[in-house]
Amino acid sequence: YAMLLSLIFLIVLVAAIVGFVFRHEIKTNFESNLNRALEDYNVTADRHSEAVDTIQRTLHCCGVQNYSDWERTEYFSQRGIPRSCCKNENDCSEEDLKDPNKAKLKVFVDGCFFLVTSTMESKMSVVAGISFGIACFQLIGIILSCCLSRYITNNQYEMV
Repeated sequence: YAMLLSLIFLIVLVAAIVGFVFRHEIKTNFESNLNRALEDYNVTADRHSEAVDTIQRTLHCCGVQNYSDWERTEYFSQRGIPRSCCKNENDCSEEDLKDPNKAKLKVFVDGCFFLVTSTMESKMSVVAGISFGIACFQLIGIILSCCLSRYITNNQYEMV
């Protein structure tokens, strides 16, 4: 049992170290994937388009760096900026969303990349605290299982 807990502890430790070391690569990959999702955004509501809409509605943001990122997409040339960027969906008309100058007043101007990464970083202390607590319980379990093993072994020799 101690060996199994030790193995799990080491796996969690390695995962935490790898996540910390490669955090910049994770950010870069997230940014490139978000850019790709904007380029492939369409009205048919595939998974990626729904994810972009959800992020924009939830975090009150628009685009990757800012709302003007949508101007480089094929979707913008057809329909303008998506309605998920609107501050008030009842106040956003399709004509407003096709004109970047008018859209600036109607949509969220902040980009989603900074908001997502800052939200993740602010929650990392909670995740680290919970992980540390679980690791402590694992270490206590390892120590207690070793003590129990030693106690059982010592008592068997005394019986004989």
